[in-house]
Amino acid sequence: MSNERLPSIYLARHGETAWSLSGQHTGRTDIPLTPHGERNARNLGDRLRGTQFVRVFSSPLQRALRTCELSGFAANLEIDADLVEWNYGDYEGERTADIRRARPDWFLFRDGCPGGESLQEIGARADRVLARLRGIDGPSLLFSHGHFLRVLAARWLGLAAQEGRLLLLTTASLSVLGYEHNRDEPALRLWNDDRHVEK
Repeated sequence: MSNERLPSIYLARHGETAWSLSGQHTGRTDIPLTPHGERNARNLGDRLRGTQFVRVFSSPLQRALRTCELSGFAANLEIDADLVEWNYGDYEGERTADIRRARPDWFLFRDGCPGGESLQEIGARADRVLARLRGIDGPSLLFSHGHFLRVLAARWLGLAAQEGRLLLLTTASLSVLGYEHNRDEPALRLWNDDRHVEK
């Protein structure tokens, strides 16, 4: 039996924003956390207290950075531009219901966004992140965004990027990617844990 330390990757979705509350697609628009989102970022820090990470990464967008800061992990933070949210292009700031009034058959995880990223592009970005993370010995922590993290988890499992549609995430939630027995058996160790989140 191998004594190899298998890496685990903790995924923290940023706290609530005005647009996550209203259901608007928030890709590159750099909006702050709500006061409620800030409280839940602190709660996430309480949830993670005592967990040691060898590396901590964040999207450069303020909602992820502030979640990292409030949860107490900013001291050794590394910014990774690949952790930004899906680029929604022409659909930035729009709600799914509004988009479907003009385009009833639209589905993000199949169609991507006009003027933004395709499913193939966000999948390739997730693969770049995972290639870097797989080489880390020990636990790492990522602060990122809902749709991107869903694609990242699908790709970790060896699934097509579109299968991220099956993996819902709430704001300020915690998930963990890992392995069962060895590096050939990637698994979800925890998904969408929000027991620390004030509703």
